[in-house]
Amino acid sequence: MTTGKRAPYVVGITDHMIPPPDLEAAVLDGFAEVDFLDTRREADLDPERLARLDALLVWSTPIGPATVAKLPRCRVVVRFGVGYDKVDVAALEAAGIPFCNNPDYGTEEVADHAVSLLLSLQRRLWEHDARARTYSTTWQANTLTPLRRSGAATVGVVGVGRIGTAVVNRLKPFGYRILGYDPQQPAGHEKAVGYRRVRRLDELLAESDIVTFHCPLTPETRGLIDRDFLAKLKPGALLVNTARGEMFAGLDPLEEALRSGRLGAVGTDVLPSEPPAPHSLLDAWRKRESWLEGRLVVTPHNAFHSDEAAVEMRRNAAETARLFLEDGILRNRILP
Repeated sequence: MTTGKRAPYVVGITDHMIPPPDLEAAVLDGFAEVDFLDTRREADLDPERLARLDALLVWSTPIGPATVAKLPRCRVVVRFGVGYDKVDVAALEAAGIPFCNNPDYGTEEVADHAVSLLLSLQRRLWEHDARARTYSTTWQANTLTPLRRSGAATVGVVGVGRIGTAVVNRLKPFGYRILGYDPQQPAGHEKAVGYRRVRRLDELLAESDIVTFHCPLTPETRGLIDRDFLAKLKPGALLVNTARGEMFAGLDPLEEALRSGRLGAVGTDVLPSEPPAPHSLLDAWRKRESWLEGRLVVTPHNAFHSDEAAVEMRRNAAETARLFLEDGILRNRILP
């Protein structure tokens, strides 16, 4: 449960993607004791152990008002990842506990993952692979259409922050026409990065052959991808989501749009619930049903991951806690 000699501070870790918390302990060695709480259920967090903490690092365990009330000594809470929809930031702020996320890792990985999905869907690689298994008397003649040249296609990027900008920079050499929608970016951002800004999301949907999402989960984006949204896409458009699964308003609208042809294909690293709940669309995907072959590509929420990013993520979170406890500097603070 603890590492090293007794230190003046105690830093708790709720749970971990890759235990044990040895990298975090190395960052905090000689400065803080590490208490690995090792639970993903908020109800199972031990009140006595929470009461000892000067800082708390959070992976997937929800942190709500009941837990906040059990943190009398805690001076900062840090999320290992970027998203924080399971953390009640308002409750922490009301208790005088600042909250920080960890956006300084995985940018390259998520951008690479999104562009890999995008290019593979546009070139219909998975569909060619699936169908080629049945070809016998003919081979090269089995081409799929439509199959657009990159320079003839428009990509709409929803959210042009760190990751969205990295995606734009990766797409430019391919010759795509790139649109960007992000009300949070300052005027002129599009000129510095190299995309055409659109003021309304509907405009982006109407013009884009491919739409890729790189925005945070907020009340405005939760359930954004619903029937009305999909109806505004160009027929046969491709959709890529490496942002948040809760942006899908369930899987029914996706299945309907894929069956009707409104959506040409979907590549997603995220789903509305994970691990995924039973659904007819996922059943068809698992069974490789012919109507869906190569048109739905799902990866298990690991777009952020590389060996290097995993180390960076863990060290950064521990360093953020230490930076505040040691020097009073809040890095990547999030306000409610």
